[in-house]
Amino acid sequence: MISPQTSLLQSLSHRLALATVIGLSLISAGCSTTPTATTGQPETADPAVAPAVAQAPALRSPDVIYVPTPQAVVDRMLAIAKVNSKDKLYDLGSGDGRIPITAARKFGIRATGIDINPERIREANINAKKAGVTDRVRFLNQDLFQSKFSDATVVTLYLLPELNVKLRPQLLSQLKPGTRIVSHAFDMGDWKPDRIEQVGGSTIYFWTVPANPPANLRASQVVRYPVAP
Repeated sequence: MISPQTSLLQSLSHRLALATVIGLSLISAGCSTTPTATTGQPETADPAVAPAVAQAPALRSPDVIYVPTPQAVVDRMLAIAKVNSKDKLYDLGSGDGRIPITAARKFGIRATGIDINPERIREANINAKKAGVTDRVRFLNQDLFQSKFSDATVVTLYLLPELNVKLRPQLLSQLKPGTRIVSHAFDMGDWKPDRIEQVGGSTIYFWTVPANPPANLRASQVVRYPVAP
């Protein structure tokens, strides 16, 4: 059995390696801000598109490199949370939308995905349309640290340790007692999970929001990455 510490290191290494590959790919492709037009004339923005672009709210860069949760882990996360037809699920950092889409398809629930990256939102909407669940799933291009999700009965996460801890006070202040939270790969610092389960090489953490969370859980804390031996 793979320990949670080993699983955490593997997940962090996976994201770091992916970031390195992307960076090297950009360098080798010769990324440049030089215009590609060869006519000598300045490019003119499409008047029908330019106003919409100008009015779009500016969001900061994503906190993590997107790495999809394996489908087997998605299925187990939903099973551990005991998702049923009465639930309302929010996936914070929803990527390609696979968790909300799976929940809507399997349980007929309404599900919301929140992601700061507009490319992921577009991809998720395409996937929802292919799965035939656009009437039950929505995807919001938002900063999850500024989002409202107080009507959730289930929240799913696949972020990073320090992001989980940063998000923890917001979860405890917005969510009703009894709301279930499931995280792929990473815990939430001093908030000890109700359950930990291994699925292949992945670790799943599960919590239930308490009626009166202690003060130390409502406050942020510093998280340090584990050091590989």
